[in-house]
Amino acid sequence: MKAVRRFKNLLLLLSVVLCSCQFIIEPEQQQKPRVVNKEGKQYLVQDSLLITTRDGAKISAIVVRNNTVKEPQPAILFHTIYTRKDDIKRAYEAADKGYIGVISYTRGKNLSPDEITPYEHEGTDVYDVIDWITEQGWSNDEVGMYGGSYVGFVQWASMKDKVHSALKTIVPSVAAAPGIAEPMENGVYFNFHYPWWHYVTNNKTLDTVSYSNGKRWNDLNFDFYNKGIAYNKLDSLDGTPNPGFNQKLKHPTFDDYWKNMTLYKDDFSKINIPVLSTTGYYDGGQFGSMYYLKSHYQFNKNAEHYLIIGPYSHFGAQELPEKNILGYTIDPVAQINIKDIIFDWFDYIFKDADKPAILKDKINYQVMGANTWKHAPSLDKIATDSLRFYFNKQRSGVAFKSTYNTGNLGVNEHFSLSNNPDSNSYLEQKIDFADRSQFSWNLSGDRNIVTETLTVGEGFSFTTEPFEEDVELSGSVSGVLNVSINKKDFDCNVLIYEQTADGKFFSLTIPFTTRASISIDIEKRMLLTPNKKTSIPINNFRMTSRKIKKGSRIVVMLNGIKHPFNQINYGTGKDVSEESIKDAKEPLEIKWYTDSYISLPINKY
Repeated sequence: MKAVRRFKNLLLLLSVVLCSCQFIIEPEQQQKPRVVNKEGKQYLVQDSLLITTRDGAKISAIVVRNNTVKEPQPAILFHTIYTRKDDIKRAYEAADKGYIGVISYTRGKNLSPDEITPYEHEGTDVYDVIDWITEQGWSNDEVGMYGGSYVGFVQWASMKDKVHSALKTIVPSVAAAPGIAEPMENGVYFNFHYPWWHYVTNNKTLDTVSYSNGKRWNDLNFDFYNKGIAYNKLDSLDGTPNPGFNQKLKHPTFDDYWKNMTLYKDDFSKINIPVLSTTGYYDGGQFGSMYYLKSHYQFNKNAEHYLIIGPYSHFGAQELPEKNILGYTIDPVAQINIKDIIFDWFDYIFKDADKPAILKDKINYQVMGANTWKHAPSLDKIATDSLRFYFNKQRSGVAFKSTYNTGNLGVNEHFSLSNNPDSNSYLEQKIDFADRSQFSWNLSGDRNIVTETLTVGEGFSFTTEPFEEDVELSGSVSGVLNVSINKKDFDCNVLIYEQTADGKFFSLTIPFTTRASISIDIEKRMLLTPNKKTSIPINNFRMTSRKIKKGSRIVVMLNGIKHPFNQINYGTGKDVSEESIKDAKEPLEIKWYTDSYISLPINKY
């Protein structure tokens, strides 16, 4: 028995020694670089590195170097939660372009043994990865970052506490902004974030099987809608726990939870490195990109922040835009290679090369239909004039094809947009939340950018008179919705189109969506007083740019929200995620006052 105890003690001592050694071994010692010959080139590759963070977590990383280069080089870092087998191609690409290519992953992803935790640790983790890079013999203490969506967010997050001295530039495309632009927008949560959590947290790579199961998610949306369950019970309805999604529902305003991971106000004042952002008119992520851009300009008067924006989708604005997006063939000059521009930018920062030719000023935007790029020193200098139109209850006499929620095609007539306000008149809308036989939503009839029909749902459409000459609409639409309701809160959206002389509709950008109680202050919910007139600002409409041709009209659609694809706000004043069809009671009555207006930013030809 003594021999057995001695043997057990020896094993225990050995395990302690091995564990101690594990934590003093540097990542470079964990995996030596191996030589890889690829397409006539020779690289040094480390694809199984683990970087230890300040709190002891492990970050999985890949490093690729050109084996013929011996002097230290700048590193291009791509930190992502989307673990894919071909990620190493990005590192090879950076090495081919004269840099050290580094790929790192969210803690818990790829080879990291930790729990997968989206968002929350990215600020310090990415900072620690940059710190690790500077400790390597191949580093010249200069780092640049690029990437889109979540990968755009982490670049900003890395500067939350302070900007690492080695970080010389970031290139965030279509950047996510937690608590600002996702999983909610102006306070309204969207369902498409629900499957995302399964996609990125179900395994060390990506759960593509689950995520691509469109029937499962579509059925879930309609089950939620038809059964009228509370939004925070979606995972019970789905039959699979979704703690990450549910956690975010507990923070419906921009509180300390979000502020701990997202840059806010004075956080931007210390960011003095040059930034290049890219986004698109049809990019859901434009909301986040513009948040960072506007905040950077507002809190750092010397911000060196450039923007490229055009008729691009969420994916197209990251690397290579689609030539045809949702039925619209983009202008030839819009068909740029954004990935090439990103590396031209890195050459400008790190190698004293010329600035990318497209960056003729801070704001660089493509005018759809004019086949041209324009440039401005700031967002407020894009447009030189504006046109204000008030919603009017008079019919316009302009008929259009309307597709109803049932799929039936009919004919509808726009109301008018006029130059004169009327503070006493209003259009009334009723939305019965207990009635699930139809939706209350607006969209183009076939969900394309160019379409012959509109879906008005239970809302209203308004039109201007035909333009008597060509005009350029460029910038962000703004305005005010003056309303009164019989409840304490409601959600609504606004859509904007060009209706061409031949009757077709051209969607100018993604709809504006807002919750009335958060429309003034995202940090504090302010409930409405029933039956009292109140103002809802339209102040963060997505930017667009389009040559509006002579004979065209601008069409605006307006609606309260009741459909299967996001939260349903029943107006009780309770946490919206806890409300259910039991809270429907009397229908929502909205009075849309005709002193409400929309302002179009324009340039005259």
